[in-house]
Amino acid sequence: MSVPIPSRRALSAALIAAALALPVQLMAHGDVAPQPMNTEALPDVGEDWLTENPYRAEAAGDEVWLTAVKIGDSGYNQNCARCHGLGAVSGGLAPDLRFLEAEEYGDEWYIERFRHGYTQDGVTKMPGFEEVLDQKAAWAIRTYVETRPEDGALDDHTARLTEIRDQLAAGDGDTTAIAAELTQIAGNVATASGAPKADSTVSRAAEILALAPDNRKGASELLTIGLSAAH
Repeated sequence: MSVPIPSRRALSAALIAAALALPVQLMAHGDVAPQPMNTEALPDVGEDWLTENPYRAEAAGDEVWLTAVKIGDSGYNQNCARCHGLGAVSGGLAPDLRFLEAEEYGDEWYIERFRHGYTQDGVTKMPGFEEVLDQKAAWAIRTYVETRPEDGALDDHTARLTEIRDQLAAGDGDTTAIAAELTQIAGNVATASGAPKADSTVSRAAEILALAPDNRKGASELLTIGLSAAH
């Protein structure tokens, strides 16, 4: 008898529900003070809280999207990683936010938790951030999280990325051509959330070479990090 494969929505809901059922002491945030985020580079989104991410590339453009990812990266790792895991990869003690769908359904769940937190049996498992971080910060973090690559996203490209990494480390190759190839590979990296664009070490290495073609070392080091994380 075949077993039906759950939809992405059902899977993400199940993972989040299971994590929320963990013992309180495992998920408590403790006394870590929220860290401020500089969101001046992002366009304003108004005073009323939105229910859909305004910084996705298809709505705001690639430049705004990339800015939101970078600001969200810093904000997430300062304010959220302690419980939800570095790079949004949960260790199992809190919901793995990478699987929260990159559509309005997932946005509504996210922004509700961001603003008001989560309490169970009178105990706060997650504090609300509405009073300490603004809406632009909230959606920047959301943008970063939803662009995390899925597990194994680089597996099909490991051999070629290793060759490129070694070529860059040796100071060889046409960096313009290498940047173009890395951009092409980055476009095929799938996200865990279903978002159409992933922010990965591959895309960031391509960006480094596009902005500073002589920075082979920086691009090589980023690829090394990505390849190490893939194993």
